[in-house]
Amino acid sequence: MSKISRRRFFEGTGAGLVATAMPLKGQQRPAPPPSSVPQTAIQFTINGERRKLEVEDRWTLVEVLRDHLGLTGAKIGCDRGECGACTVLLDGKPVYSCSQLAVWADGRSVQTVEGLAYNGQLDPLQKAFIEHDGPQCGFCTSGQLMSAKALLNHNAHPTVDEVRAAMTGNICRCSNYNRYVESVMAAASTLSTSARRKA
Repeated sequence: MSKISRRRFFEGTGAGLVATAMPLKGQQRPAPPPSSVPQTAIQFTINGERRKLEVEDRWTLVEVLRDHLGLTGAKIGCDRGECGACTVLLDGKPVYSCSQLAVWADGRSVQTVEGLAYNGQLDPLQKAFIEHDGPQCGFCTSGQLMSAKALLNHNAHPTVDEVRAAMTGNICRCSNYNRYVESVMAAASTLSTSARRKA
């Protein structure tokens, strides 16, 4: 019984694979079949801008945002609706965009972290996150911002417990929760001061 070395085995199988992959002389390689995945044309408002898009029915909202619109602020962490890194506002409510199909956004309004800044100026919430050292590695920060934004839009004067409750669905692997809470409370205070000045 002859022994075959590893090298000879791989050389032989590699040559065989190349030969089977090559079309016979005079034959064309068949074209891949057309995609049979259902597609839907949707219209939605993204960060104040009306958009039309053809999407595959299986695409998630975060997939469309990141891969087809270039809005990479929403992060894919767990990809199963548990960590909150992909949180965006859908009609003003925080949702995990990895658990929302893009077709469900048809006719609705989506706000991502890219939509917080206005005229080149950071949102007061973003400034507070920076000033109070909210972000550590930064991976969860966009989701934290969007959950906090939804809270402040709904309740401009939250208590610490209300902030904690609103941020519960966002995991910070750096465990910087207290700084995030401080940041939101500081932003709420800034917004209150600004509102009093306008009055």
